[in-house]
Amino acid sequence: MSPETSRPIDSTSGSTSLADHLPDPALIEQEARAALDEDLGSGDITAALLPTGRHADAEVVTRENAVLSGQAWFDAVFRLLDEGIRVEWVAHDGERVVPGQTLCRLSGDLRPLLSGERAALNYLQTLSGTATRARRYADAVADLPVRILDTRKTLPGLRRQQKYAVRCGGCHNHRMGLFDAVLIKENHILAAGSISAAVEAARRLAEGRPVEIEVESAAELEEALQARVERVLLDNFDLPGLRAAVRAADGRARLEASGGVTLDALRDIALTGVDDISVGDLTKSVEAVDLSMRLCAQPLA
Repeated sequence: MSPETSRPIDSTSGSTSLADHLPDPALIEQEARAALDEDLGSGDITAALLPTGRHADAEVVTRENAVLSGQAWFDAVFRLLDEGIRVEWVAHDGERVVPGQTLCRLSGDLRPLLSGERAALNYLQTLSGTATRARRYADAVADLPVRILDTRKTLPGLRRQQKYAVRCGGCHNHRMGLFDAVLIKENHILAAGSISAAVEAARRLAEGRPVEIEVESAAELEEALQARVERVLLDNFDLPGLRAAVRAADGRARLEASGGVTLDALRDIALTGVDDISVGDLTKSVEAVDLSMRLCAQPLA
């Protein structure tokens, strides 16, 4: 992934529609094609047992409570297999769904319907799992002026998709990758010699890019504030340390709490007054939503 082929999401952006956070259609198609190549290989030898040209109707149903995400990738899978397949969505990305609810109805040739089932559902259940987890975090602090951010701890090959799913769940995106913002961490500081030296180099070499620096102590926070960075990541600060950091910063930089954040601890962290909380758990600990695609009739009878 490169800046030229992606649309990084700015975590400081205001409210926009979910459609604004989808990757470019060409990228969605490219990703769906890779999923099909992985599954079909040289061809679906089981679907070859079925009669050709047989029409079928199907529906996708959820077996558990969830937040829906992944429609665009689901649609792309079937479009690539057969442009004649119609998908009619009953629920939409970002909506809460309940057990037994129909999410969409499909109509088209039987063979490609069954050939695309697994790849399409893999996207829908994985991204809905990400969105569902994000919604739990967003709901926990919905009444507080804090943003919950994702991280780069995403499943390999699913960065753009999971970042989109996080938005479906009501949370926010941090940087998309290493190209769209500067985040100076402990090893960068050690290599540069000091916080101020690292910040100076970042501003010189990445002019115009947001600069954030990770600190591990009150002394490092003060050095970062003296360097006038826009954002400071407070790494593994305890609750008293976070409260002290908020007082020390006094609005001079946006403060982000990070490190070992759990859903149980989230609200206490938010009440310290930090601006953002970054949570790797949003994307790295995904539990796929239980979905099922079933034929509405017996096409072979």
